[in-house]
Amino acid sequence: MNLFINDIPVRIVHATTSLHKRDYNLIINAANEPITPAKLLHRVAIKHAKEEDLDVILDLLDYTTPQGLINVTVSVDDYDGMKKFLKRKFKIIKAAGGLIRKGEKMLMIYRLKKWDLPKGKLDKGENHRLAAQREVEEECNIKVEVHDKICTTWHTYTMKRRKILKKTVWYAMDIVKHDKMKPQIEEDIEEVRWMSPKEVYHALQHSYKSISFVFDVYYRKEKEKLEEKES
Repeated sequence: MNLFINDIPVRIVHATTSLHKRDYNLIINAANEPITPAKLLHRVAIKHAKEEDLDVILDLLDYTTPQGLINVTVSVDDYDGMKKFLKRKFKIIKAAGGLIRKGEKMLMIYRLKKWDLPKGKLDKGENHRLAAQREVEEECNIKVEVHDKICTTWHTYTMKRRKILKKTVWYAMDIVKHDKMKPQIEEDIEEVRWMSPKEVYHALQHSYKSISFVFDVYYRKEKEKLEEKES
């Protein structure tokens, strides 16, 4: 489960997932040591985490993001149970979006002083794939063809004093028509721009960690497809 709290990546994994020391600055065993702000520095793994441990992590990251923290991996014995626990704590909002391709170029939008990907909430009775296409086409005034799912991200925020957990399913898309492309101003989108890989790299320095994650997963999957073809 790929969770983002205050733009900090928090990956929740099953206890069977290997945690290699070389990948982390610190591995905390929650079964016999406390989780404190001072320990949340750079890349941290927490193993044998229970519900109360996840509560501590959520509170620490929600209210005072530790300076210098890059990401957190939380290893749990009951993965499904922990996901249910997490969902009970929040109001769930479902959304979908897309990474749109035109040859080697990718489409990005500029919204609320950040480079982003087009996305939005599902309408009643709508599935993620259809919602992704509708939102992309509405926000950018384009036509697209939807392909494979890339990944799912979860991120938390507070709205009207209520804690929200937004689930966003991301899809790879190809452009079909973009001659009248323009930003949907009423959705606070200021600009829609085709970017080269180099431009995307620089734009991601002024984006959200969740958007960087979507690109990382996409490029990894594309590399795997290419290697499979060549083998």
